[in-house]
Amino acid sequence: MGVRWVLCPPSQAIKLNAVFKYFYIIVALASGCVLGYALARCRAASFQNRGEALVRVAIQARFEAPDFHLLNHITLQLGDGTTQIDHILVSRYGVFVIETKDYSGWIFANAKDPTWTQTIYGSKFKFQNPIFQNARHLRAVQELLNFLSPTVIQSVVVFAGSAKFKTEVPTGTYSVAGLVQFLQKQKDPVLSLNRVQFCVGRLETARLNISGETDLEHLQNLERRHGQLKSSSSARPRFTK
Repeated sequence: MGVRWVLCPPSQAIKLNAVFKYFYIIVALASGCVLGYALARCRAASFQNRGEALVRVAIQARFEAPDFHLLNHITLQLGDGTTQIDHILVSRYGVFVIETKDYSGWIFANAKDPTWTQTIYGSKFKFQNPIFQNARHLRAVQELLNFLSPTVIQSVVVFAGSAKFKTEVPTGTYSVAGLVQFLQKQKDPVLSLNRVQFCVGRLETARLNISGETDLEHLQNLERRHGQLKSSSSARPRFTK
């Protein structure tokens, strides 16, 4: 029995070609979005220091989608400059703006003082109060997510290194383990899943591209605010972000 070939009328052939054309376009766009998202996550990870990586891993290992979405190394516009945020955890239980420090030695801190002190190997170093530092980050997120109550967006400071506090630990300041315990205690939902997704979309749309140029621009903004650029060495605390 021979093979019978069925030819489509020219009009149907044109319609089929159009359908396949749009199908390939949709597939290409979807693939591009997925690839772009994956590359953005990789770039964010590559710009993280040790302490930020520890916080990222601790959160991602215990707090998963759809209730939790973690964004890392986010640079946002704020006024005429930029502000750089280590992590933003968007969840049904609130939005947590996280500032991470990777210090060793002893830490002397007071929540109301503009600077804290690190003592290590017999030397003392002053560094900006990270609560004050994170207040700028908090303001940037509150302005962007201005449809949320300010009480939903919280500031969190994490010391991921081996540093020990020789004074009372200020409220809202944790170790990595303490951060995990704090997040696990958040039991009352304040955002719907749709609102969580909307917040993530707003932040992803507003964040600046992760690059060396972005960091350089941010450092220049810091210079204008603080009067001088500080060394990026992790050995000495610095005024940042």
